[in-house]
Amino acid sequence: MHVCEIQERKQKIMQIILLEDVKTLGKKGDIVEVSDGYARNFVLPKKLGVEANAKNRNDLKLQKSNADKIAKEQLEAAKELAGVLETKEVALKMKSGEGGRAFGSVSSKEIAQAAKEQCGLELDKKKIQLSEPIKALGVYEVGVKLHPKVTGKLKVKVTEA
Repeated sequence: MHVCEIQERKQKIMQIILLEDVKTLGKKGDIVEVSDGYARNFVLPKKLGVEANAKNRNDLKLQKSNADKIAKEQLEAAKELAGVLETKEVALKMKSGEGGRAFGSVSSKEIAQAAKEQCGLELDKKKIQLSEPIKALGVYEVGVKLHPKVTGKLKVKVTEA
């Protein structure tokens, strides 16, 4: 082999900041090293990433700090809402038979609707965690997932109609 052929075979490496998740490379926001050809022919034209120069690195740092700030604010808001939920009680009425056994059960949809009407709280029915269906009269504490790290408790009082 000639020296020229050896120099041509050396791959140039380029650092890329990923703008989207790429299965073989990494997640959005990662700085990865790829071959120059792969970057110029695949990653850059498809807008999957940008060259990791000083400006783009600074922009990435600003975006991450902004995302951290927003996540912190959302966590604080969820904790505050959890505190409000602790003080609230939702009353539902059901028909019941002998021994206080209700006909049917109380669903998370009914709890969310009652919370909106009685307390003015917008709760997603999918976030309401019922360990088992409420099929009897009484007072229950129902978990409401407000944030991945915060779960609030809401009192649900089921009475006879």
